[in-house]
Amino acid sequence: MEKNRSLLYAAIWGLAMIITAFVVGKGIRNRNANQDAINVVGLGTKDFISDEIFWKGSFSAKSMDAKEAYNTILADKEKVRQFFISKGFKESEFTFGGANIAKTFRTVSTETKDGDTKSEEVFDGYTATQTISFFCQKNDALMRKIEQVSDQTSELINSGIEFNGQDIQYTYSDLPGLKHNLIENATKDARERAQKIVKTGNGDLGKLKDASMGVFQITGKGSVEEDSYGGNFDTRSKEKTARITVRLSYVLE
Repeated sequence: MEKNRSLLYAAIWGLAMIITAFVVGKGIRNRNANQDAINVVGLGTKDFISDEIFWKGSFSAKSMDAKEAYNTILADKEKVRQFFISKGFKESEFTFGGANIAKTFRTVSTETKDGDTKSEEVFDGYTATQTISFFCQKNDALMRKIEQVSDQTSELINSGIEFNGQDIQYTYSDLPGLKHNLIENATKDARERAQKIVKTGNGDLGKLKDASMGVFQITGKGSVEEDSYGGNFDTRSKEKTARITVRLSYVLE
């Protein structure tokens, strides 16, 4: 009985040693595999000019009577239409949004007998608002015309129309193609960096082990904006710079 128990203990101990050796050996192999690799970051950049433009403006009219406010905005809409036509635009090159009429209120404050201040919202009439927008793609002549007229809307204000123009937005029509080109360039740059490093160390570059892509960024050309985690997407600048990073890991032979 005692002999059988000793044999059982010996078998368990032997099995435990085998398992321990296997785990340790595997850990060493994994550690060496991690050590026998090189990690590099490649950068792809491209300067480009936006080929899309969007510009929007709005004008409003106010009256204590809703119908009067609506009729005024309709009359102003026609004046605005004629203004842009006089600047060389075709009616197909701009779009009017639907007229919106909303009640407006103002805050009136009064002092009570106790010396406190009481505030209440008082009806202040109706405000009718109308929008107009311009968009073009791959049309340099129309783009320049939109840029020029955006600085001439003071003429509408001088005629009594409360016109408010927003900032121009510049975008690009082929972002997927641009992004693919940047990834290709960044990957090529990363591999060339890895090859130079390995060559300097008298080593050989093996197979690609891992690859990951950084954030896609678009900034104004010459901008000093720092990369953000969510990515920058500039719409203010007509001339832009796109960039992307790629991280590659190669096995060393």
